Amino acid sequence: MAINLSKGQKVDLTKTNPGLAKIFVGLGWDTNKYDGGGAFDLDSSVFCTNAAGKVDNEKNFVFYNNKENENGSVVHNGDNRTGAGDGDDEQIKVDLSKVPASIEKIAFAITIHEAAERNQNFGQVSNAYVRIVNETDGQELIRFDLGEDFSIETAVVVGELYRNAGEWKFSAVGSGYRDGLGGLAKDYGLA
Repeated sequence: MAINLSKGQKVDLTKTNPGLAKIFVGLGWDTNKYDGGGAFDLDSSVFCTNAAGKVDNEKNFVFYNNKENENGSVVHNGDNRTGAGDGDDEQIKVDLSKVPASIEKIAFAITIHEAAERNQNFGQVSNAYVRIVNETDGQELIRFDLGEDFSIETAVVVGELYRNAGEWKFSAVGSGYRDGLGGLAKDYGLA
């Protein structure tokens, strides 16, 4: 049974699931009734960072135009341009056993494509979540529902996988950014 997290909670991933290596991170969302009727295109992005919290190689910024990190241990499954339907809108596969030792943290974000041009923000997004699933047996291990805590933000860091004493843990972050993907890229050392 999945562990449901609240914002700010941290949980062991590999310590409580010995032998866990291959996971996928599912991200999902809907637009709500106040969306203004315009088409939304939300995107997931992944920042594979060093101990200082910075991406030291552009290949370690994973998104729909760069679908895997430097050694293929983090792989984006592709862009869903509409978010239609139930279940995960986008997924990222992670092989924890192959993540390079130089990567201490893997941060997962959702951004709104062309948010400023379309006058869109996360106040118009509902039912956003991130979940971690054991790829081997399909069991959902962790789930974090973001809730409706956002208004003018155009990007959200939803959660982070990070190393701690040789084990992988997950942190439910839920931090919003007003300046979209550009703001995230800058904070993670890419701009």
